Amino acid sequence: MIHCIDVVKEYHVAGRGIRRVLDGVNLDVEPGQKLAVLGRNGAGKSTLIKIIGGVELATAGKVERTMSVSWPLAFGGAFQGSLTGLDNLKFITRIYGLDYQHTRDFVDDFAELGSQLAEPVKTYSSGMRARLAFALTIAIEFDCYLIDEVIMVGDQRFFRRCQDELFEKRADRALVIVSHDMSFIRDVCDSAAVIHNSQLEMCGTVGEAVDIYNHL
Repeated sequence: MIHCIDVVKEYHVAGRGIRRVLDGVNLDVEPGQKLAVLGRNGAGKSTLIKIIGGVELATAGKVERTMSVSWPLAFGGAFQGSLTGLDNLKFITRIYGLDYQHTRDFVDDFAELGSQLAEPVKTYSSGMRARLAFALTIAIEFDCYLIDEVIMVGDQRFFRRCQDELFEKRADRALVIVSHDMSFIRDVCDSAAVIHNSQLEMCGTVGEAVDIYNHL
């Protein structure tokens, strides 16, 4: 389970004081649940995803986790730009206790970056960084995957491989998804919540959440 308990997130905005993005958010995510988090741009969806994944800390409240949670899918913020893709990969395998060679083979095959893996990450295009981050996320068997907008990158072949890895091979895992693609949300998710005016409302059905979102 993931329990978000009275989560508050505030940012200091130059010349405008403090902006409260999330105000007392409570949310539970169960094993295997496919949860959509909907809201307009700037509503706090990505912020909530980052707090759930531990990328950012809440100003107040807490997140309790009894299952392993990924960083937001395709998030490359943890990469050290001056190190190569392989060096970053080696660092991550040490943190998560993975076999380096097995993980390298998977990432090399999946990301299809070729010799670029041996180049500094700061030389990568945004698409290349996303491919590397996606492949590394999939290489680690998390109980819950966080998906923030950028789900698939690259050509149609890579898109299909991403779909297969996430929604077929890992169909038993929990997903927390932020997306503006309502067709995708309807197809993939079994529950949904809407963030509006810093508050999160859990909806009875995905359809209800989509209707609320469309009228924001």
